[in-house]
Amino acid sequence: MLLAREATVPKRWNIAPHDPTTVASLEKSAGISPILARLLAARGVTDPKQVRGFLDASMANLREPEELFGIAEAADSILAAAKAGRKIVIYGDYDADGMSSTAILCHCLKAIHVEPHWYVPDRFDEGYGLNSDALRRLKQDGAKLVVTVDCGIASVAEADVAREIGLELIITDHHNFADRLPAADVLVHPRLPGSEYPFGDLCGAGVAFKLAWAIATRSCGAKQVTPRLREMLLQCVGLAAVGTVADVVPLLDENRVYVKYGLKCLREKGGPGVSRLLELAKLSQKSSLDSEDIAFRFAPRLNAAGRLGQAGCGIELLTTSDKDRATTLANYLHELNGQRTTEERSIQLSATKQAKEKFHPETDPALVLAGRGWHAGVIGIVAGRLAERWHRPVVMLARDELLAKPAIGSVRSVPGFDVHAALQACRELLLTCGGHAAAAGLRIEDGKIDAFREAFLAEVTKRMPNELRQAQIQLDGETTLAGVTLQSIGELERLAPFGQGNKRPYLCASGVACAEPPRTMGNGDKHMSVKLVQNGVQIRAVAFGGAEWIPHLPPPGEPFNIAFKPKINEFRGRRTAEIELLDWRPNGIDVSVDLPTADATP
Repeated sequence: MLLAREATVPKRWNIAPHDPTTVASLEKSAGISPILARLLAARGVTDPKQVRGFLDASMANLREPEELFGIAEAADSILAAAKAGRKIVIYGDYDADGMSSTAILCHCLKAIHVEPHWYVPDRFDEGYGLNSDALRRLKQDGAKLVVTVDCGIASVAEADVAREIGLELIITDHHNFADRLPAADVLVHPRLPGSEYPFGDLCGAGVAFKLAWAIATRSCGAKQVTPRLREMLLQCVGLAAVGTVADVVPLLDENRVYVKYGLKCLREKGGPGVSRLLELAKLSQKSSLDSEDIAFRFAPRLNAAGRLGQAGCGIELLTTSDKDRATTLANYLHELNGQRTTEERSIQLSATKQAKEKFHPETDPALVLAGRGWHAGVIGIVAGRLAERWHRPVVMLARDELLAKPAIGSVRSVPGFDVHAALQACRELLLTCGGHAAAAGLRIEDGKIDAFREAFLAEVTKRMPNELRQAQIQLDGETTLAGVTLQSIGELERLAPFGQGNKRPYLCASGVACAEPPRTMGNGDKHMSVKLVQNGVQIRAVAFGGAEWIPHLPPPGEPFNIAFKPKINEFRGRRTAEIELLDWRPNGIDVSVDLPTADATP
């Protein structure tokens, strides 16, 4: 009998095809193992030179900063302002990428003996990006030059205000454009129209690092910089790694360099604030950091500050050299992350209840959920979780308690669907909106929520092709539990850093069984731990958020199929092979066939 479960929308399992001739040729020409050759071929990396660049990313693979349009002019303008003693203000954003970007330019200005000033808008009162009132206040406070990081490219009206009040404005950003470009003094953007920069997926911190690099070399008048500036750049590439991972940009091309090299720099040269936060995140004892450490343990503590209106604490943490102050700030951010977790759990319960009672999450093309008292800084996380659960674009709207102020919204999409374009089509109903294809934010008058819901669902219905409506897991191949060893995982780890655009290899195995009853684990008993067995080979498996599977899994000894990520678990200096479960299926059905729907009867 097929077993039903309530977990998520049923997923199709797709095993990546491979050409044996291509794999064999790549194995021989690049001198790599068969499994590595297959995985690289599946990622479109089939040229031996590409293989070396992919596997051995180093700082030498970064393009010269001047190749990025506007960088040279921006660096010269900043150096000229510094020489003239004019006040320079870095205008950032309140997420981890924005904090990292701001910190990079703060470190850079300090290294050339300029006092850095920075400004981050209030998440709740001002919202994302440049705002005219803030620019006027900065002007009144003596600012002569404002340099944006991770924001500004869509701030057309605000750039006009800066020009009107005589404020020099340099915009560095990576987000989507508005209908026209802002009239800033300098624009720096990896996808700027008319530019020929070959890699357009840098994050805000990646762009900021390029600018810091250009400032360093131009201040020295040579590519080889002073030891002081070299140390600054090494510290900043670690911050660029944080922004790159946290902003979920593709870990390809230069982003691989930032993360692979930057993770080492973050640990060794991040400063006292980073060191203490790594300690609190229980990462300081690991032999090395990986991208998932940043994504799930380090960056959330930074983001908690931004989500709860304390982004300034995050920036100060990343820039202070005072150990006592760094400890105080890190402890505070750790506490904020705990508060964020509590808020998140409460909102997720409320939103899930609303989705099930008022809408049809399994069949509606998208979900637009709204609630009073939802914390605007946390709803994005919940939107992402619900989007993953039901494989639908999700809009979460935090309504004002008194309904006197506009609602603040966060939007998360499903792979392949441009949610920002769908929002733009509903632009007349919104006060503001902006973001990426995968994630966006908005503000809307409370009385227009119902009209927006109807319009947004209609746009998703019109724009989403059928192939994107089916939740899928892309698998790299099938293996046995006996094949999941420290040695084999070590081969797979050569593909790291893993993340967007370069996922950790996903595999499947058939005919496994529980060696003993599974148990819950973690805060709130949301997760599952279980020992699996196949042909006498046992391995520990974990499933994050998988506690709801427990009542539906076959009893010990009865076989079923699994999709999983092989991983190395490091605990107290001991390294063991384990797997992270992604999905499961009853035994005896083809892995390419969909699971039964959640309401099927056993």
